[in-house]
Amino acid sequence: MTRLLLRNGTIYDPANNIDGEVRDLWVEDGRVIETPTDPAARADRTLDVTGMVVMPGGVDMHCHIAGPKVNAARKMRPEDKRNAEPVRRTPHTRSGTVGSVPSTFATGYLYAGLGYTTAFDAAVPPLAARHVHEELHDTPIIDKGFYVLMGNNHYILKQIAANEPERLRAYVAWLLSAAKGYAVKLVNPGGVEVWKSTGGNASQLDVPVTHFGVSPRQILSEVSRTVTEMNLPHSVHIHCNNLGMPGNWRTTLDTMQALEGSRGHLTHIQFHSYDGDPDDQGTFGSRVPELVDYVNSHTNLTVDVGQVMFGETTSMTGDGPLGYFLHKVMGRKWFSADTEMEAGCGIVPITYRNKSLVHALQWAIGLEWYLLMQDPWRIAMSTDHPNGGSFLAYPEIIALLMDRSRRQDLINTLPPALRERCTLPDLTREYTLQEIAIITRAAPARILGLKHKGHLGPGADADLTLYQPEDDIQRMFELPRYVIRRGEVIVDDGELKADHEGRLLHVAPSYDEACVPDIQQWFEENYTIRFRNYPVDESYLHEHLVVPSS
Repeated sequence: MTRLLLRNGTIYDPANNIDGEVRDLWVEDGRVIETPTDPAARADRTLDVTGMVVMPGGVDMHCHIAGPKVNAARKMRPEDKRNAEPVRRTPHTRSGTVGSVPSTFATGYLYAGLGYTTAFDAAVPPLAARHVHEELHDTPIIDKGFYVLMGNNHYILKQIAANEPERLRAYVAWLLSAAKGYAVKLVNPGGVEVWKSTGGNASQLDVPVTHFGVSPRQILSEVSRTVTEMNLPHSVHIHCNNLGMPGNWRTTLDTMQALEGSRGHLTHIQFHSYDGDPDDQGTFGSRVPELVDYVNSHTNLTVDVGQVMFGETTSMTGDGPLGYFLHKVMGRKWFSADTEMEAGCGIVPITYRNKSLVHALQWAIGLEWYLLMQDPWRIAMSTDHPNGGSFLAYPEIIALLMDRSRRQDLINTLPPALRERCTLPDLTREYTLQEIAIITRAAPARILGLKHKGHLGPGADADLTLYQPEDDIQRMFELPRYVIRRGEVIVDDGELKADHEGRLLHVAPSYDEACVPDIQQWFEENYTIRFRNYPVDESYLHEHLVVPSS
């Protein structure tokens, strides 16, 4: 039994209504505990953290850090890695490459150095799950998991078309269990299948998908209903149709309505909030106010932002037709891949330029979402790493949210037409430290159903980030004074002090075993690659998250 005492910290723990209170925090064997009542109680180690800001460890609920497209992007961007400072081998680290798509080792170290202790890859084809587990096993320190792609899965489309809700439910549960995934992901529902079969896309929710006779609307409503009925920790995680296209806000609103009251999380919502004519980029603008109004009034919905930041990065997506569209628009190299009967992907290098009106509006639209959303508990920070920018940009985003003068100074450097096409220049709201703790920690943990993360109450994982207050908000959040994982100091004043594997977070929903022979037979008849339950080493699965009660 080991005890750690953090003495006199300034605690920000929104889940427990603690807003900047000075108090002690006790940790025992990797968990937060009640303050001992015995006056003679002693800690094995005591840190005097007087004046420091204490928050739970950060939770990134939507990023791309493992899987086929991430590996393809690593190979595709050698110039990106040559221009970035590598991670050097030390007594506690292995070497790694950085750039917009860091290597596995570097990913874990960089997240930890930023004060983040949990991250979820947002899009993994079931057939690739085996190798994704190997990559996540190779990503140190942070706890992690992934979402399983199902929006263009042939078996799912077949069960929706056949009106077989019980078989659909059994398959979703079986697929999550077999892949050892955490949540259900829909990417451009039906559209990726149309792209793979005809080279087209599903730009409207009521146009049937080629060969299946089901529409994107049916996929959205049936899968979201199924996930809600299964009471999975996280709702269905949705990448809407028409991502990035002018005028796509109508598709986004239609998608929200298609859920028919079922729980749904709309991811990288910034990329889905655009006004304009799809055939005329010159009409590009923001329709955030209308979408925010709908989300504010429908508590079944949550979002993360997908903030765009200026600079060089890599676009990678399970949305194959979008990857091709970006290739045509940007004129840069392009990689596309299909996973049989399941998914696709597209990868394109991209540079967001502050002199581009479209890019400036994308930056502004993300900030509009943060500043117009009434309930910070239903919005989470993300850059859709690396699509809008690296997760390393989070401190800069925090500074923009907390300092309106900094926002205005940057707006003044952007194309003047931005002021006519969005509301950001008129927004004066400034986030508090408590609200930052919500959108970076407490809210994503709650949205994901992670009961032991995102808070500092008794029983919580002792994942903590401690900051030394500074006038320079960005620097304050870039360089935590301490980062503690499971009760052990892993970062001390910017230096990594320990290296651990981290844990895999996944769900194991129950399902009708009678359906398994039919599912297995379908795989045998239709796949050239055989798929079985992945035999993960149980010593690696340190934590097995089961479906929580409602």
